[in-house]
Amino acid sequence: MKGLIAGIILIFIGFQNVVAQDSIAVDKVKDSIISPVALNTDQANHQFSYKKLIIPATLITYGVASLSIKGLKQLNSSTQYEISEHKPDPIKLDNYSQFAPAALVYGLNAIGIRGQHNFRDRSIIYGTSLLISSAFTLPLKHLTKEERPDGSNNLSFPSGHTAMAFASAQFMFREYKDTNFWLGVSGYSFAVFTGVYRMLNNKHWFGDVVGGAGFGILSTELAYWLYPKINKLLGGKSERSQTMVMPFYQQGNVGIGLVKNF
Repeated sequence: MKGLIAGIILIFIGFQNVVAQDSIAVDKVKDSIISPVALNTDQANHQFSYKKLIIPATLITYGVASLSIKGLKQLNSSTQYEISEHKPDPIKLDNYSQFAPAALVYGLNAIGIRGQHNFRDRSIIYGTSLLISSAFTLPLKHLTKEERPDGSNNLSFPSGHTAMAFASAQFMFREYKDTNFWLGVSGYSFAVFTGVYRMLNNKHWFGDVVGGAGFGILSTELAYWLYPKINKLLGGKSERSQTMVMPFYQQGNVGIGLVKNF
């Protein structure tokens, strides 16, 4: 099982790095006086940063390298060999767990645990993320023509299920990282589960899963960056616009103040 254990460890390393990249932001939010409503219109959430590309680029580079580098190809083979010796009964939960984090975002919002965006805006972001993920993975499957471990076809790299799962997990993380950090990172458990079970079900090599995770994270980061532009095309309100309604009491008078920034 050494190969499988090494594979799972590497997936968790990638996951922990994603968590670390935004840990500073959590501390800043704790010291901020801006309300969750103001956070929803904070343009900084959609700014491009090269730092956000480090983790997905690393995972994608590993996945691509596993297609040709001898040592990484051997790791793929040894991992699948260990799986074949201790293979559990096949399950199909990975077909559903890939979307679980996104479903949680909508469910949590429905019961009043609000994320960064309203229904319309997060739907645009998540839909864009899935489209970008598909635009990455589907052509690459036909270009690389890597045979699956079970020999069913030559569409193994990258893992589309894993890409969708990590796109969904990154979406959940971005929606909740500033308001409930641990809730935000919980979606990665479903993403890791999906990736591991794609290997356990003999559908993907370890490199396929790592590469898929990178494409998924990258797709969501690109979706958040593109959102203001897409929103503008759809006629949405500017991200710079902020409205705050505040009650006040002064010398026995009670009222409501309205502040709007353009």
